[in-house]
Amino acid sequence: MSKTSATKLAIHGGPKAVPDGTVKAWPPIDDVDRRMVLASLESATHAFGPNAKAFQEEFAAWNGNKYAITTNSGTAALHMGLVACDVGCGDEVIVTSYSWSSSATCILHHNAIPVFVDLKWDTMLMDEDKIEAAITPRTKAIVAVHLHGLPVNMEKVMAVAKRHSLKVVEDACQAHGAKFQGRKVGTIGHCAAFSFNQNKCLCSGEGGMFVTNDEDLLKKAAQLWSFGETRTPLESRDYHAYALGWMYRNNDLTAAFGRAQLTKLDGYMTTLKTNAQALADALKGVPHLILPTEYAGAEHNWYNYTLRFDMKALGHEHDAGAFRDKLVAAMKAEGVQTGVWQKFILPAMTVFQAKNGYGQGCPWSCSHARPVNYDLKQYPVAQKHSDWHTGMTVPLRAPNGPEVARLTAAGIRKVMENVEQVK
Repeated sequence: MSKTSATKLAIHGGPKAVPDGTVKAWPPIDDVDRRMVLASLESATHAFGPNAKAFQEEFAAWNGNKYAITTNSGTAALHMGLVACDVGCGDEVIVTSYSWSSSATCILHHNAIPVFVDLKWDTMLMDEDKIEAAITPRTKAIVAVHLHGLPVNMEKVMAVAKRHSLKVVEDACQAHGAKFQGRKVGTIGHCAAFSFNQNKCLCSGEGGMFVTNDEDLLKKAAQLWSFGETRTPLESRDYHAYALGWMYRNNDLTAAFGRAQLTKLDGYMTTLKTNAQALADALKGVPHLILPTEYAGAEHNWYNYTLRFDMKALGHEHDAGAFRDKLVAAMKAEGVQTGVWQKFILPAMTVFQAKNGYGQGCPWSCSHARPVNYDLKQYPVAQKHSDWHTGMTVPLRAPNGPEVARLTAAGIRKVMENVEQVK
């Protein structure tokens, strides 16, 4: 009897490749977290307090920025970046066609218009060579999304921005510690946004950080962050709104948790890279898999280890998304913690197809806007990526080690070497 016919997948009653309880939860919690969070809880300040101020300073120092503002989400930090770069009504902002929705909806938050650029297949990132063709007289900025933890080629992005006098906001929400040509992301563009959501490499439950080296951008971002006021909670406020503003501030408890986790972040990043390499080594030779890579000059943080299935070789180009879902279900049955966090390319989302963000067709119907075409045929690579991929985060995170990565690979291999059972 052949190896293939002798192996029964878990979806058909076979044993799991990854036993229950193997993968430990993220993030690890220890006495450092307990001490700092409890100290905040027992203090007199539970809004924006001393931990929030210290978190800003410590994160800026860790990442190499002059300034940082802690926020209640990465989405808030992205919005602040666009406002800091003077993006407003009718302006156009170039962004990737595949990412988390916030990479594009943050543009709508200040009445501006997203213009999407297709992906580059090898990197899964916005194709930097297609940015220039998307620029119009209305273009004001570029959102450079370091998706899955792999940096965009910032040399190309910044060169285009310089030629056309555009600002660059780095969406580093998934890219803590990733580097391009030796520089940490978030230090190359005009400003950047990080997220500290539960599944991010630095977790404080929820939260984010706006960073910049430009004091003028800092002041504009801070005004949006705190009700449109010109004085922050660290100063003597006059409680007067001078412009459109939100309440994007962080709180002391969340900041305390973030500070505690920041003390361990370098160790977490080392673990991620070690586990990602172990997974890559164990997946070599698995049929019909396309493994993620780093390109010259880029250093991945492996926030999300993103696999693609070769649907052409599998004979499923015509129903790639549906068959991908079957493969993922079979892997989950094996105990592999994998999944598809975004099944839609951004321009396919209803808000963009309907062009109706605020009602009455705004912001696209604004007299200051020009017509923008979101025909999905413009984004074939993004659609292919969306239909062919799956990703994973927790199995590669501390406290899990290389042995968990190898078990995860065994589960993936089991499914792909017995794919006819999925069909």
